[in-house]
Amino acid sequence: MLISRTLFYLLFCVLPLQSLAGPVTAIDDAGQTITLDHPAQRIVSMAPHITEMLFAAGAGDKVVGVVEYSDYPDAAKKITNIGSATQLDLEILLALKPDLVVVWDSGNPKALVGKIEALGFTVFRSEPRQLGDIATNLEALGVLAGSEETARQAATIFRQQLQDLRQQYVGQSTVRVFYQIWHQPLMTINGQHLISKVIELCGGENIFAELSSLAPQVSLEAVLVENPHAIVIGGIQDDRKKWLQYWLKWDSIAAVKQGSVFVIHPDIIQRHTPRIIQGAQQMCTYLNQVRRNLDVDRMEGANNQH
Repeated sequence: MLISRTLFYLLFCVLPLQSLAGPVTAIDDAGQTITLDHPAQRIVSMAPHITEMLFAAGAGDKVVGVVEYSDYPDAAKKITNIGSATQLDLEILLALKPDLVVVWDSGNPKALVGKIEALGFTVFRSEPRQLGDIATNLEALGVLAGSEETARQAATIFRQQLQDLRQQYVGQSTVRVFYQIWHQPLMTINGQHLISKVIELCGGENIFAELSSLAPQVSLEAVLVENPHAIVIGGIQDDRKKWLQYWLKWDSIAAVKQGSVFVIHPDIIQRHTPRIIQGAQQMCTYLNQVRRNLDVDRMEGANNQH
Protein backbone atom coordinates (compact mmCIF):
# COMPACT_ATOMS: atom_id res chain seq x y z
CA MET A 1 0.00 0.00 0.00
CA LEU A 2 2.88 2.36 0.83
CA ILE A 3 4.45 1.75 -2.59
CA SER A 4 1.14 2.43 -4.33
CA ARG A 5 0.68 5.71 -2.47
CA THR A 6 4.22 6.78 -3.36
CA LEU A 7 3.62 5.98 -7.03
CA PHE A 8 0.36 7.93 -6.95
CA TYR A 9 2.17 10.95 -5.49
CA LEU A 10 4.88 10.82 -8.15
CA LEU A 11 2.38 10.60 -10.98
CA PHE A 12 -0.04 13.29 -9.89
CA CYS A 13 1.99 15.67 -7.74
CA VAL A 14 5.54 15.64 -9.06
CA LEU A 15 5.24 15.04 -12.80
CA PRO A 16 4.19 18.12 -14.84
CA LEU A 17 0.46 18.20 -15.37
CA GLN A 18 1.00 18.94 -19.05
CA SER A 19 2.46 15.48 -19.56
CA LEU A 20 -0.83 13.98 -18.37
CA ALA A 21 -3.05 16.24 -20.50
CA GLY A 22 -5.07 14.71 -23.29
CA PRO A 23 -5.64 15.84 -26.87
CA VAL A 24 -6.28 19.52 -27.65
CA THR A 25 -8.07 20.94 -30.68
CA ALA A 26 -8.40 24.40 -32.24
CA ILE A 27 -9.47 25.85 -35.58
CA ASP A 28 -6.95 28.02 -37.44
CA ASP A 29 -7.60 31.03 -39.69
CA ALA A 30 -7.73 28.81 -42.77
CA GLY A 31 -10.66 26.97 -41.20
CA GLN A 32 -8.63 23.82 -40.59
CA THR A 33 -9.05 21.81 -37.40
CA ILE A 34 -5.71 21.34 -35.66
CA THR A 35 -5.44 18.51 -33.14
CA LEU A 36 -2.46 17.62 -30.96
CA ASP A 37 -2.16 14.54 -28.77
CA HIS A 38 -1.25 16.85 -25.89
CA PRO A 39 -0.61 20.61 -25.49
CA ALA A 40 2.41 21.72 -27.51
CA GLN A 41 5.68 21.85 -25.60
CA ARG A 42 7.90 22.99 -28.49
CA ILE A 43 6.54 25.69 -30.81
CA VAL A 44 8.14 27.41 -33.79
CA SER A 45 6.89 30.86 -34.86
CA MET A 46 7.09 31.89 -38.51
CA ALA A 47 6.45 35.63 -38.10
CA PRO A 48 7.25 38.39 -35.59
CA HIS A 49 3.56 38.99 -34.88
CA ILE A 50 3.06 35.29 -34.20
CA THR A 51 5.93 35.27 -31.71
CA GLU A 52 4.34 38.20 -29.90
CA MET A 53 0.90 36.52 -29.98
CA LEU A 54 2.32 33.34 -28.46
CA PHE A 55 3.84 35.29 -25.58
CA ALA A 56 0.59 37.20 -25.07
CA ALA A 57 -1.26 33.87 -24.98
CA GLY A 58 1.01 32.63 -22.18
CA ALA A 59 2.97 30.28 -24.41
CA GLY A 60 6.28 32.17 -24.58
CA ASP A 61 8.12 29.51 -22.61
CA LYS A 62 7.11 26.92 -25.23
CA VAL A 63 8.59 28.85 -28.18
CA VAL A 64 11.87 27.23 -29.31
CA GLY A 65 12.34 28.84 -32.73
CA VAL A 66 11.53 32.20 -34.33
CA VAL A 67 12.25 34.14 -37.53
CA GLU A 68 14.13 37.44 -37.82
CA TYR A 69 12.60 40.62 -36.37
CA SER A 70 10.95 38.63 -33.57
CA ASP A 71 11.98 41.26 -31.05
CA TYR A 72 8.99 41.61 -28.71
CA PRO A 73 8.90 40.95 -25.85
CA ASP A 74 12.62 41.09 -24.98
CA ALA A 75 12.63 37.38 -24.15
CA ALA A 76 11.91 36.63 -27.82
CA LYS A 77 15.33 37.96 -28.80
CA LYS A 78 17.03 35.06 -26.98
CA ILE A 79 15.16 32.31 -28.87
CA THR A 80 16.88 30.35 -31.65
CA ASN A 81 16.59 32.10 -35.02
CA ILE A 82 15.68 29.75 -37.86
CA GLY A 83 15.80 32.25 -40.74
CA SER A 84 13.31 34.70 -42.19
CA ALA A 85 9.59 34.62 -42.90
CA THR A 86 10.39 33.67 -46.50
CA GLN A 87 13.47 31.47 -46.15
CA LEU A 88 14.16 28.93 -43.39
CA ASP A 89 17.08 26.79 -42.33
CA LEU A 90 15.21 23.49 -42.49
CA GLU A 91 18.04 21.66 -40.74
CA ILE A 92 17.63 23.86 -37.67
CA LEU A 93 13.86 23.37 -37.84
CA LEU A 94 14.32 19.60 -37.88
CA ALA A 95 16.77 19.77 -34.97
CA LEU A 96 14.29 21.77 -32.88
CA LYS A 97 11.67 19.00 -33.25
CA PRO A 98 8.63 21.26 -32.79
CA ASP A 99 5.26 19.71 -32.11
CA LEU A 100 3.59 22.83 -33.54
CA VAL A 101 4.63 25.35 -36.21
CA VAL A 102 2.55 28.53 -36.41
CA VAL A 103 2.72 30.14 -39.86
CA TRP A 104 1.59 33.47 -41.32
CA ASP A 105 -0.82 32.49 -44.05
CA SER A 106 -0.31 35.53 -46.30
CA GLY A 107 3.29 36.29 -45.32
CA ASN A 108 5.03 32.90 -45.54
CA PRO A 109 5.40 31.49 -49.08
CA LYS A 110 2.96 28.64 -49.70
CA ALA A 111 5.81 26.49 -51.05
CA LEU A 112 7.72 26.95 -47.80
CA VAL A 113 4.69 26.06 -45.68
CA GLY A 114 4.21 23.02 -47.90
CA LYS A 115 7.78 21.89 -47.16
CA ILE A 116 7.18 22.24 -43.43
CA GLU A 117 4.05 20.11 -43.67
CA ALA A 118 5.85 17.58 -45.87
CA LEU A 119 8.37 17.11 -43.05
CA GLY A 120 5.49 15.93 -40.89
CA PHE A 121 5.09 18.98 -38.65
CA THR A 122 1.67 20.15 -37.47
CA VAL A 123 0.93 23.62 -38.85
CA PHE A 124 -1.45 26.30 -37.51
CA ARG A 125 -2.19 29.13 -39.95
CA SER A 126 -2.56 32.61 -38.44
CA GLU A 127 -4.15 35.35 -40.57
CA PRO A 128 -6.25 37.88 -38.62
CA ARG A 129 -8.35 39.92 -41.06
CA GLN A 130 -10.75 41.42 -38.54
CA LEU A 131 -9.66 43.04 -35.30
CA GLY A 132 -11.68 40.52 -33.32
CA ASP A 133 -9.64 37.74 -34.94
CA ILE A 134 -6.71 38.72 -32.73
CA ALA A 135 -8.66 37.65 -29.65
CA THR A 136 -9.73 34.45 -31.39
CA ASN A 137 -6.10 33.70 -32.30
CA LEU A 138 -5.02 34.23 -28.71
CA GLU A 139 -7.61 31.75 -27.47
CA ALA A 140 -6.78 29.12 -30.12
CA LEU A 141 -3.04 29.34 -29.45
CA GLY A 142 -3.71 29.15 -25.72
CA VAL A 143 -5.66 25.93 -26.20
CA LEU A 144 -2.92 24.34 -28.31
CA ALA A 145 -0.17 25.42 -25.90
CA GLY A 146 -2.05 24.53 -22.72
CA SER A 147 -2.15 28.15 -21.52
CA GLU A 148 -5.88 28.68 -21.91
CA GLU A 149 -6.43 30.81 -18.82
CA THR A 150 -3.75 33.37 -19.69
CA ALA A 151 -4.90 33.46 -23.32
CA ARG A 152 -8.54 33.89 -22.32
CA GLN A 153 -7.69 36.80 -20.02
CA ALA A 154 -5.64 38.50 -22.74
CA ALA A 155 -8.47 37.99 -25.26
CA THR A 156 -11.04 39.45 -22.85
CA ILE A 157 -8.93 42.55 -22.22
CA PHE A 158 -8.38 43.05 -25.96
CA ARG A 159 -12.09 42.72 -26.76
CA GLN A 160 -12.99 45.26 -24.09
CA GLN A 161 -10.39 47.77 -25.33
CA LEU A 162 -11.68 47.30 -28.87
CA GLN A 163 -15.28 47.84 -27.80
CA ASP A 164 -14.33 50.99 -25.90
CA LEU A 165 -12.73 52.47 -29.04
CA ARG A 166 -15.72 51.51 -31.19
CA GLN A 167 -18.12 53.24 -28.85
CA GLN A 168 -15.93 56.32 -28.68
CA TYR A 169 -15.72 56.87 -32.44
CA VAL A 170 -19.00 55.50 -33.76
CA GLY A 171 -20.94 57.96 -35.89
CA GLN A 172 -18.02 60.33 -36.46
CA SER A 173 -17.72 62.15 -39.79
CA THR A 174 -15.58 60.36 -42.38
CA VAL A 175 -11.89 61.15 -42.88
CA ARG A 176 -10.29 59.92 -46.12
CA VAL A 177 -6.97 58.21 -45.38
CA PHE A 178 -3.93 57.08 -47.35
CA TYR A 179 -1.83 54.58 -45.38
CA GLN A 180 1.74 54.03 -46.59
CA ILE A 181 3.61 50.82 -45.84
CA TRP A 182 6.47 51.38 -48.29
CA HIS A 183 8.01 54.21 -50.33
CA GLN A 184 9.78 52.84 -53.40
CA PRO A 185 7.67 51.36 -54.81
CA LEU A 186 4.84 53.25 -53.15
CA MET A 187 2.69 50.66 -51.37
CA THR A 188 -0.49 50.75 -49.34
CA ILE A 189 -3.19 48.36 -48.06
CA ASN A 190 -6.61 47.38 -49.40
CA GLY A 191 -9.88 47.05 -47.50
CA GLN A 192 -9.22 43.44 -46.50
CA HIS A 193 -6.07 44.33 -44.57
CA LEU A 194 -6.24 44.57 -40.79
CA ILE A 195 -4.85 48.14 -40.88
CA SER A 196 -7.85 49.13 -42.99
CA LYS A 197 -10.08 47.81 -40.21
CA VAL A 198 -8.24 50.11 -37.80
CA ILE A 199 -8.91 53.06 -40.10
CA GLU A 200 -12.61 52.12 -40.24
CA LEU A 201 -12.72 51.74 -36.45
CA CYS A 202 -11.62 55.36 -36.14
CA GLY A 203 -14.21 56.64 -38.61
CA GLY A 204 -11.78 56.76 -41.50
CA GLU A 205 -12.08 55.62 -45.10
CA ASN A 206 -9.18 53.85 -46.80
CA ILE A 207 -8.91 55.55 -50.21
CA PHE A 208 -7.58 52.35 -51.79
CA ALA A 209 -9.93 49.90 -50.08
CA GLU A 210 -11.33 48.63 -53.40
CA LEU A 211 -8.01 47.39 -54.82
CA SER A 212 -7.73 43.60 -55.14
CA SER A 213 -4.25 43.02 -53.73
CA LEU A 214 -3.81 42.94 -49.94
CA ALA A 215 -0.76 45.24 -50.14
CA PRO A 216 -0.98 46.91 -53.56
CA GLN A 217 1.51 49.14 -55.30
CA VAL A 218 0.05 52.54 -56.24
CA SER A 219 1.29 55.60 -58.09
CA LEU A 220 1.83 59.09 -56.75
CA GLU A 221 -0.65 60.28 -59.36
CA ALA A 222 -3.33 57.99 -57.89
CA VAL A 223 -2.77 59.50 -54.43
CA LEU A 224 -2.97 63.00 -55.89
CA VAL A 225 -6.27 62.16 -57.60
CA GLU A 226 -7.77 60.65 -54.43
CA ASN A 227 -6.63 63.72 -52.43
CA PRO A 228 -6.77 62.19 -48.92
CA HIS A 229 -7.55 64.22 -45.80
CA ALA A 230 -4.82 62.35 -43.91
CA ILE A 231 -1.63 60.47 -44.79
CA VAL A 232 -0.42 57.93 -42.23
CA ILE A 233 3.07 56.46 -42.55
CA GLY A 234 4.24 53.11 -41.21
CA GLY A 235 7.28 51.35 -42.61
CA ILE A 236 10.77 50.88 -41.22
CA GLN A 237 11.79 53.28 -38.47
CA ASP A 238 14.93 54.62 -40.16
CA ASP A 239 13.01 55.55 -43.30
CA ARG A 240 9.95 57.21 -41.79
CA LYS A 241 11.47 60.71 -41.50
CA LYS A 242 12.57 60.56 -45.13
CA TRP A 243 9.10 59.45 -46.22
CA LEU A 244 7.55 62.29 -44.23
CA GLN A 245 9.80 64.86 -45.90
CA TYR A 246 8.82 63.47 -49.30
CA TRP A 247 5.12 64.18 -48.80
CA LEU A 248 5.70 67.75 -47.65
CA LYS A 249 6.58 68.66 -51.26
CA TRP A 250 3.04 67.88 -52.44
CA ASP A 251 1.06 70.70 -50.86
CA SER A 252 -1.75 70.28 -53.40
CA ILE A 253 -2.88 67.26 -51.34
CA ALA A 254 -5.41 68.21 -48.66
CA ALA A 255 -3.53 66.19 -46.02
CA VAL A 256 -0.28 68.06 -46.68
CA LYS A 257 -1.97 71.45 -46.89
CA GLN A 258 -3.61 70.90 -43.48
CA GLY A 259 -0.49 69.46 -41.85
CA SER A 260 -2.19 66.08 -41.54
CA VAL A 261 0.72 63.76 -42.37
CA PHE A 262 1.32 61.40 -39.44
CA VAL A 263 3.65 58.61 -38.38
CA ILE A 264 2.71 55.51 -36.38
CA HIS A 265 5.40 53.06 -35.30
CA PRO A 266 4.90 49.94 -37.47
CA ASP A 267 5.23 47.54 -34.53
CA ILE A 268 1.94 48.77 -33.05
CA ILE A 269 -0.05 49.03 -36.27
CA GLN A 270 1.41 46.58 -38.78
CA ARG A 271 1.74 43.58 -36.46
CA HIS A 272 -1.43 41.56 -35.87
CA THR A 273 -1.13 41.49 -32.07
CA PRO A 274 -2.88 42.95 -29.01
CA ARG A 275 -0.56 45.97 -29.28
CA ILE A 276 -2.51 47.05 -32.37
CA ILE A 277 -4.86 48.68 -29.85
CA GLN A 278 -2.06 51.19 -29.17
CA GLY A 279 -1.76 51.86 -32.88
CA ALA A 280 -5.53 52.20 -33.16
CA GLN A 281 -5.58 54.73 -30.32
CA GLN A 282 -2.96 56.82 -32.13
CA MET A 283 -4.82 56.48 -35.45
CA CYS A 284 -8.10 57.57 -33.85
CA THR A 285 -6.43 60.54 -32.16
CA TYR A 286 -4.88 61.68 -35.45
CA LEU A 287 -8.10 61.26 -37.44
CA ASN A 288 -10.06 63.14 -34.78
CA GLN A 289 -7.58 65.99 -35.10
CA VAL A 290 -8.11 66.00 -38.88
CA ARG A 291 -11.88 65.83 -38.36
CA ARG A 292 -11.81 68.94 -36.17
CA ASN A 293 -9.77 70.81 -38.79
CA LEU A 294 -12.21 69.80 -41.52
CA ASP A 295 -15.16 70.92 -39.41
CA VAL A 296 -13.49 74.31 -38.89
CA ASP A 297 -12.89 74.66 -42.64
CA ARG A 298 -16.53 73.77 -43.38
CA MET A 299 -17.78 76.34 -40.88
CA GLU A 300 -15.48 79.02 -42.29
CA GLY A 301 -16.60 78.15 -45.79
CA ALA A 302 -20.25 78.40 -44.78
CA ASN A 303 -19.63 81.77 -43.09
CA ASN A 304 -17.86 83.11 -46.17
CA GLN A 305 -20.85 82.23 -48.32
CA HIS A 306 -23.01 84.43 -46.11
